[in-house]
Amino acid sequence: QVQLVESGGGLVQPGGSLRLSCAASRSIFSIYRMSWYRQAPGKARELVATIASSGSTNYADSVKGRFTISTDNSKNTVYLQMNSLKPEDTAVYYCNAGVPCAGRTDWGQGTQVTVSS
Repeated sequence: QVQLVESGGGLVQPGGSLRLSCAASRSIFSIYRMSWYRQAPGKARELVATIASSGSTNYADSVKGRFTISTDNSKNTVYLQMNSLKPEDTAVYYCNAGVPCAGRTDWGQGTQVTVSS
């Protein structure tokens, strides 16, 4: 099991930027697929971005071109750089680490992102 701690959320104006961090309790990126999800009030949790151990990335269409997922293996940390933020990006953002073929998945506690003028 992996412990994940998100940070970096906050209040920003539309068009602004934030960088979310997800610190893992140990080195996992050679094995785990890392993802960011988000959930707005009254909405289903949705996948925002994923990075595989190979470095391959995938993004939801709604954030493509604006968000970037990356890892710093030396720090056991996953980042989500969010640019050109929109009010509809407002949500709690969750970090996820998983090995689907092994039935393993772990979640962080979430960090609130609010985009508002």
